[in-house]
Amino acid sequence: MDLSNNHPITLVNANHDHSSAEDSVVKQVEEYGYHKVDKSFAKSFSLAIYAGAFIAIAFVFYITVTTGAGDAPWGVVRFAGGLAFSLGLILVVVCDGQLFTSTVLSTVGWAQGRFSTGELIKCWGRVYAGNFVGAMIMLTLVVVAQMHLLDGGEWGISALKLAHHKIEHNWAQAFALGILCNLLVCLGTWMTFTSKDVLTKSVLLILPVAMFVSSGFEHSIANMFMVPLGLAIKALSDPSFYIAHGLTAAEFSDLTLSNFIFHNLIPVTLGNIVGGGVFVGLGYWLIENEGKEKSTTLPTTVTTNLTHNDSQPLTTFGETLIMKSALDKLLVKDIMDTAPLVLTKEQNIYQALSLLDEHQITAAPIVDQTQHLIGFVSQQDILRLLWSEEYSAELAYTVGHAMQTEILTVDAAEPATALLEFMVVDKEKLFPVNDSGVLTSRIYQSYEERLKSASTNNPSVYPVIEDGKLCGIITRRQLSSLIVKEYAPHSKAIDAA
Repeated sequence: MDLSNNHPITLVNANHDHSSAEDSVVKQVEEYGYHKVDKSFAKSFSLAIYAGAFIAIAFVFYITVTTGAGDAPWGVVRFAGGLAFSLGLILVVVCDGQLFTSTVLSTVGWAQGRFSTGELIKCWGRVYAGNFVGAMIMLTLVVVAQMHLLDGGEWGISALKLAHHKIEHNWAQAFALGILCNLLVCLGTWMTFTSKDVLTKSVLLILPVAMFVSSGFEHSIANMFMVPLGLAIKALSDPSFYIAHGLTAAEFSDLTLSNFIFHNLIPVTLGNIVGGGVFVGLGYWLIENEGKEKSTTLPTTVTTNLTHNDSQPLTTFGETLIMKSALDKLLVKDIMDTAPLVLTKEQNIYQALSLLDEHQITAAPIVDQTQHLIGFVSQQDILRLLWSEEYSAELAYTVGHAMQTEILTVDAAEPATALLEFMVVDKEKLFPVNDSGVLTSRIYQSYEERLKSASTNNPSVYPVIEDGKLCGIITRRQLSSLIVKEYAPHSKAIDAA
């Protein structure tokens, strides 16, 4: 099925972290944040462990690349290290890790009312803790592998100096450097929503990451690995290790756990939240929603003015049907049912089937507490589930077990005629040509013959979305009724007959 921008229909996968490519980036980030908050603790924490390990791996790469640079230009060495470090965020994005510094973009979903402040903080907490565990696992492996002895111990000295430098900032410096860092991390992450191609996403991340690393900006999760690594090397090294490199242990006396926590980790973490969650996430959300009217509940009433003109015939112009009537001017929101039956995924399947039967409809949308569409269920879905259990009357299944999460939706502002066309005509059958206009069918048929065979299997019921929320339902029956009102003979014509 062609779901390009020429169609009024959007395919939504309610179980995926990204929305359709037709959505604005802000809406995609909103969904991204919602699914991070909605993940189970076990899944979220596990993915966060991986993300913490990925960032630690990236810092190992950074130290290896920058160690022993000698008289090489400072900026070039830092840039090379930044390019190496970009591996960390690429692994996070491609391998679906949960990284605290990009998870703060969930402020967009929070601002949109998708989840509460408590749920937001719990999500951040478990991701932050998982990242720490991942960093500590990598730290243990690096120490056991004695990587600090690489290049005659220069690798370990580089790590020590880098860790010591991170606690030399005052509180304001660390906070500001944390803001700057996560501006770049979240802008890089933001750009990845413009593409579905993995290679493109990876390339988009490289320069923002290389910029923040080479400029010395502060990343809280990277520091969870880097500074404890310095502390571990300091604890494991005897005086001869320092002397061999013209140093003394006293030069690193300020490198302590308390200094790390209070003079680096806390201000940097807060800065990361402000830089990514506030400046990038909420900043773009405010721009996106400027001047828009927000709707927090599903409308229950509607005032619709439909003016039906005198009967007008369909006019054929070449191979395009032109409907010269008021129908052309109507939008989906003018026709839709604004108070449809909606279900929740927690409802029992027997109750759902009873409600569908009671309302004499075949399907209904599933929404969460904020009226965001999370699924769609039909009588067929429920009956199929019941059939699999031999129609038992004592099943504990809920709507969530039967619902579909890949949903065709329509925007409230779409023309009604565009939706009607999508419902009844397969354009590829009607006009069998490729993108270059070359005929793809070897059998010639007239337009009338092709029109008869251009039927479609597209659904007859569609949820209607406005500003990311369910605002109604539109069905083929409603459109058919509208056609009947528009083109049915008037009573005077019947009387004359």
